[in-house]
Amino acid sequence: MAVDDSLRGSEAYEDQHVHEIYEHIASHFSSTRYKPWPIVQRFLQQLPNGSIGLDVGCGNGKYLAVNPNVFIVASDRSQNLVRIATQHRPHTSVVADNLFLPHPLAAFDFAISVAVVHHLSTHARRVMALAAILETLRPASQVEPAEMDRPREAGRALIYVWALEQKTSRRGWDEGDEQDVMVPWVMKDSSEGPKTFHRYYHLYRQGEIEKDITEAGGTVLESGYEKDNWWAIATP
Repeated sequence: MAVDDSLRGSEAYEDQHVHEIYEHIASHFSSTRYKPWPIVQRFLQQLPNGSIGLDVGCGNGKYLAVNPNVFIVASDRSQNLVRIATQHRPHTSVVADNLFLPHPLAAFDFAISVAVVHHLSTHARRVMALAAILETLRPASQVEPAEMDRPREAGRALIYVWALEQKTSRRGWDEGDEQDVMVPWVMKDSSEGPKTFHRYYHLYRQGEIEKDITEAGGTVLESGYEKDNWWAIATP
């Protein structure tokens, strides 16, 4: 489905084509999101015990239970998804806009943002979202007084976005296709019969997420492709 570029980029556009839709489909969406993706699982399980971090755009909170030895403050724009995420105790889940995160700056050991940034409808807003995440991470220069002889590394963020290069998937997108698309979500178990909602996505081409992270002030440490998604690990 084509995207109307004359409207794309406004908060109202994202409210209509992203946020309102997830409020409607939250329960059905959550029922399909239960298995952690391997790269995200590896990232979380390799964190030092006692690490404190963020899950920005947590959805139903499926990643909160991956590593019981870390504490995560999760957030999402959808109140209905946050209600589902609150079941993952002792972690905290709050409603928040990922462009204006309600967290202290330079305070967290890690952050994850999985399948979220691609819902922002302009390049500038996607870079803003990445910058907001990076700003929450502890810089390498910040050390505890008792640890002056062994400074800690900077906090790290794992970012996942949907890829344009999906020619082997059922969607079949690939280089040369439109990057700004409307993707249907069909609720077949609706009491009113099957109902289709269209969500806005920006499909990232190879190398684009690394460029956006750099523009947001981050340093890319590692990046790759996993099952129709581009991912990157970055520090502030």
